[in-house]
Amino acid sequence: MEPSFKMLDERSGRYLPFIYPEEIPFWEAAKQRQIRLQRCSSCGRAWYPIGPACPFCFSMKFEWVAMSGRGTLHNYVVFHKAWTPWFEKRVPYAVVQVELEEGPRLTTNLLDCPIGDIRIGMQVEAAYEDVTDEITLVQFRPAKR
Repeated sequence: MEPSFKMLDERSGRYLPFIYPEEIPFWEAAKQRQIRLQRCSSCGRAWYPIGPACPFCFSMKFEWVAMSGRGTLHNYVVFHKAWTPWFEKRVPYAVVQVELEEGPRLTTNLLDCPIGDIRIGMQVEAAYEDVTDEITLVQFRPAKR
């Protein structure tokens, strides 16, 4: 995967994330339907967002490790305004923060869940959306019971 600095996908009209070189392992894992994050080789903690050093002990020694894909909805906000044309048919929509079992929190979307059913503390699991041939987004849905 090459670093990407393309903002708008002309086919869908959807804005795409920037992919910086240090993030490539995360995006390649997403294409494989997996969450991989950095874990410190010194203190053993995983973190997000991606960075050059552990935010807990500042060690620069880390490895990319597969996460479980399971977590808890930590907080959320519901948007009632479409900030881009792509969102016009999706309003209202929720942006959520999920705390993974391993600790890091990811800000993402919640799929397959009506706005009125969203609850802080609900169990969620990773879901993946292929946006383009190069970009697969990590999102979440309510966990199967």
